[in-house]
Amino acid sequence: MGTTYAYIRVSTREQNEERQRNAMLDYGVAERNIILDKQSGKDFQRPGYQAMLRKLRPDDILVIKSIDRLGRNYSEILEQWKLLTKEKGVAIVVLDMPLLDTGEPMDLTRTLISDIVLQLFSYVAETERSLIHQRQAEGIAAAKARGQKFGRPKKHRPAEFEALKQAYQRGEISAREAARRLQISHVSFLAWVKS
Repeated sequence: MGTTYAYIRVSTREQNEERQRNAMLDYGVAERNIILDKQSGKDFQRPGYQAMLRKLRPDDILVIKSIDRLGRNYSEILEQWKLLTKEKGVAIVVLDMPLLDTGEPMDLTRTLISDIVLQLFSYVAETERSLIHQRQAEGIAAAKARGQKFGRPKKHRPAEFEALKQAYQRGEISAREAARRLQISHVSFLAWVKS
């Protein structure tokens, strides 16, 4: 039997991973074998996940709290599941869904059920992600319709802008020098000149 690893993912730096970490420790995973990513699950290009892939060897066990901690993209979850179980020979334990546990002896029926449940939960995870984006877009559109402004407030052009703009256009000073005097970036200065 190989090494037992755990993979934990939270979507933002502000989210707390302790619930997942405690579940892994309770399962018996050594603290040094817990891999953490604080990043969205939209794809698998996460530093912790990629480092974990390099560590995993045949007969290792990978423990995750739930299927959506692995990722949110339906086709990529299935692709990674196949990579881990079939190509790398790793057993996967999903604490919230024991039916997906590939560490148990797999007969044909259990394999079939595991594959169906995995596809179903992967689909649900991706559908949920799509709904979140849709609700977010609808919320932004509604806020814009109410007149709510987004993004950084625009800087007001100081009174000396016009004189510096004319000096820049005559070639007397550089855009960087004009921007320095206005205490803005030269990119902002050039944008103001163009508008």
